[in-house]
Amino acid sequence: MLYATVVSVTVVIVLAAIGLVIWRIRSSRLRELDGHSIDAQTLHDLLLPEPRVLLFDVRQPLDLLAYSEKIPGAVRLAPKDVMSNPALIPQDRDVVVYCTCPGDKTSREIIQRGLALGLRRVKLLYGGLDAWKQKGYPVEPYKESFRLDTAV
Repeated sequence: MLYATVVSVTVVIVLAAIGLVIWRIRSSRLRELDGHSIDAQTLHDLLLPEPRVLLFDVRQPLDLLAYSEKIPGAVRLAPKDVMSNPALIPQDRDVVVYCTCPGDKTSREIIQRGLALGLRRVKLLYGGLDAWKQKGYPVEPYKESFRLDTAV
């Protein structure tokens, strides 16, 4: 009985330690990515009067169906295409990507991939399209065709 209790307590302590390590690693990665994000006001300022950044809409296909609008001037890049060919994002220009995922999931994945490959001039729009719209900034209808099989 005592042996089973000691083993149980040891297992709980080990699992808690593993959970803490995973949490710290994840928190560290998120903090690193926060340095590669901008808010809607900053993006707005970078786009007017003349765009000083390239803007890419990297939403998943179903998100694009649900929100069939985009930030004016944004170019659609399918997340699957960017992940398989990061050269779609220029290295010599400042770039901002956005999505509509909770926690900016797709944008963060693309930023992580880009950083791993040496892209340093790419940022994500913190809060994505929702943050842009909450500020009352303009959107335009998304009218281009796209494939539903482009999800990451």
